[in-house]
Amino acid sequence: MPERKVAAAVFGGGCFWCTEAVFTALKGVVSVISGYAGGSVEKPTYKQVCSGQTGHAEVVMVEYDPAVISYHDLLGVFFATHDPTTLNKQGNDVGTQYRSVIFTTSAEQAAEAEKFIAELNALGNFDAPIITKVEPLKDFYEAEEYHRDYYKNNPAAGYCQAIISPKLAKFRANYAHLLK
Repeated sequence: MPERKVAAAVFGGGCFWCTEAVFTALKGVVSVISGYAGGSVEKPTYKQVCSGQTGHAEVVMVEYDPAVISYHDLLGVFFATHDPTTLNKQGNDVGTQYRSVIFTTSAEQAAEAEKFIAELNALGNFDAPIITKVEPLKDFYEAEEYHRDYYKNNPAAGYCQAIISPKLAKFRANYAHLLK
């Protein structure tokens, strides 16, 4: 049996609980790991990141099979499931840790992400220009265990019911062709 090739993509689109729930639902996605990237503090804690003093964003590392789902499709899902036009804010979540950012693992990813953003801006689908930053991934730190599979493990929690469930319902309706 041939070995499956796995690639990684790292996205910050607000609260990692929401982002994780979305990407976990996609076929071709092998794993989604919540974590932190883009800052200056080694092995930060959630409390440190929430203080806004570390420079880290809440992100997810999406490990995927490019033979099943493309990086282009992942970019499409990323931009469709958060607001890439607001600086350091997603809904009621405010702070630099909630910024819209793509951390790339290769020059090819960086070029494709920049091109995707330019095309979205040219289409004018958003009310304002996209402010999503594209940066090379330097370090990724896994979030604490209780953040893993948060929506799956806590579907009745208030935040899950008020924020994640409606986002997932809209996502599932629009991206049924990409779902597991």
